[in-house]
Amino acid sequence: MPNLNLPFLGHGGDYNPDQWRDCPQILKEDIRLMRLAGCNLMSVGIFAWSALEPEEGKYDFDWLEDVLDNMHAAGISAFLATPSGARPAWMSQKYPEVLRVRADGGRNLHGARHNHCFTSPVYRDFVGRINAALARRFGHHPAVVGWHVSNEYGGDCHCELCQAAFRNWLKEEYGTLDALNHAWWNGFWSHTVTDWEQIHSPTPIGEMSVHGLSLAWQRFVTRQTVDFIRAEVAPLRALTPHLPVTTNLMELYGQLDYFELSKAIDFASYDSYPRWGGPDEEWTAAVAAFNYDLMRCLKRQPFALMESTPSQVNWQEVCKLKKPGMHLLSSLQAVAHGADTVQYFQWRKSRGSSEKFHGAVVDHVGHEHTRTFRDVQDVGLALQKLNGLQGKMPEAPVALVCDTENRWALDTCEGPRREKHYLDTVLEHYRALSRRGVNIDVIDETQDFSGYRLVAAPMLYMLRPGVAERLTEYVKNGGTLVCTAYTGRVDRDDLCFLGGFPGPLRKALGIWCEEIDGLYDDERNGIRMNGKVYPCRDLCDLIHAETAQVLGTYEKDFYAGRPCVTKNSLGAGAAFYVATRPEADFLDDFYRAVFDEIGVNPLVDGLPSGVQVAQRGDTLFAMNFTGGPVTVALPKGTDALTGKDIGGETELGVNGIRVVRLL
Repeated sequence: MPNLNLPFLGHGGDYNPDQWRDCPQILKEDIRLMRLAGCNLMSVGIFAWSALEPEEGKYDFDWLEDVLDNMHAAGISAFLATPSGARPAWMSQKYPEVLRVRADGGRNLHGARHNHCFTSPVYRDFVGRINAALARRFGHHPAVVGWHVSNEYGGDCHCELCQAAFRNWLKEEYGTLDALNHAWWNGFWSHTVTDWEQIHSPTPIGEMSVHGLSLAWQRFVTRQTVDFIRAEVAPLRALTPHLPVTTNLMELYGQLDYFELSKAIDFASYDSYPRWGGPDEEWTAAVAAFNYDLMRCLKRQPFALMESTPSQVNWQEVCKLKKPGMHLLSSLQAVAHGADTVQYFQWRKSRGSSEKFHGAVVDHVGHEHTRTFRDVQDVGLALQKLNGLQGKMPEAPVALVCDTENRWALDTCEGPRREKHYLDTVLEHYRALSRRGVNIDVIDETQDFSGYRLVAAPMLYMLRPGVAERLTEYVKNGGTLVCTAYTGRVDRDDLCFLGGFPGPLRKALGIWCEEIDGLYDDERNGIRMNGKVYPCRDLCDLIHAETAQVLGTYEKDFYAGRPCVTKNSLGAGAAFYVATRPEADFLDDFYRAVFDEIGVNPLVDGLPSGVQVAQRGDTLFAMNFTGGPVTVALPKGTDALTGKDIGGETELGVNGIRVVRLL
């Protein structure tokens, strides 16, 4: 399959010329403004189905060909979109089976996006036909460099077609009803099923308490989405095998397993909308970097930043403008972590409907004399100076495990707290690792651990088959593993491990967890370690050190003095266990000590909190998210944006960035 293989760093955005077909002067002006902004890559035709097929079987592609011709003449390339994200009204009216059925059994009316059934053969047929027609007409157009399939896949359908597909998938997964009943522990509450037809997706008017069912349904939804994507791209691959296929993914999205979904596409694309300008810019920057690292690791190759905003969004509770310097800083942050494009939603603001006040390169005023347009020009110039980075990958000595199926299992788990804060915990570990000044890979349980000096796997509640064994071998072979509270409780079907927690990781970690205490939101315990007391919250594992060395103990309550932080040596490596959810000061000190012990060196020494660094090839990015000016000791090299020599104590201004070509 082809990969994202651009001859440049891409710059552009979502372009919707179908909304302006009655304004030829605007379409002409768009081309001039794109060139002025340094744009070379647009995503074209997203949600354009009504314009492409105004009546069933009657295609109107001439307007799109004119747009692509004009773009190519101006030196602008295109990701050509397929329109399946929103079907035309005539289809919903004539073929209501394409509309989704909710968990309560009611069928949706026409409207919104992704309001379609992934199982429906009628919908799949319509999608296949228009995609084939687009591929035949435009698959060899010189402007087209790839396919942008649909838009932000998500949601589920509970219609009878999906129920039948779910039951068939369960037969493939479990083989027999006896195996399914055991895996779901259906003897509880007399839930044993004796016929496949008795199984229904989780619903508030039926079954919601069988955790095995809930996990199976979420796996099925990912599987059915992937199956739909494969069906959607089949005519594209058949007719245009030279063009790579992508779809845009979303921030911290938990409904689909993106590691599974990514198997159906050639490169990952991502829609990034951090809440810049909030009270904790460092946290916002860490979450943004985490998502970029995840996108890079889905396919182990650079990704496309398919959507971002050059100014503000219109759907957050408070929609802040980007302050001076932030657009360049936030855009190059994505490039630093592996993006080969910087693109926006949207190119030109829509005149009406729900996104008419969403940020865009071209505002309703219609010209280039705006602060936002100048910010976009600055990014365009910077990307031109960084050409040559495309295709290069950051190399990471550290991996952080964030597993979607584990997240599903924790979401359905009842006790010891309703909110376990899994994602917050993972992100807190990411921020602490990032403060050590290293590149980080974000992976799931299925990935290879062997190439990393350190693997952090916070709150790995659910262990899929073989994961504990691979982690144990990783440690024996010299790796360093960090685990935390609530690790190793259940298998892939949410059945508790017998013989003591943390289940099959017990030998690697050298501990036994006897109980776990849930803390109230305002309740704190403490970790006594190295002469300091660090606050901790939410969950406290009461553990016994078996072969592990005790490094820290609980400060108070009836388990004061019991082990809280341990280290277990195994083979050539070691496994640490942090039996609670500590706050930032502990994680900073803990990872600093671990890095010193195993000899992982930072990209930049003495990194101030709020300054991120990342290295891609021979290019180092130093990024200031502190909210004020700061001084950083940078290695010697050339400033890629100015061409001047750089090195030593260097000031980064507010929202400042330095890009260093290392000597």
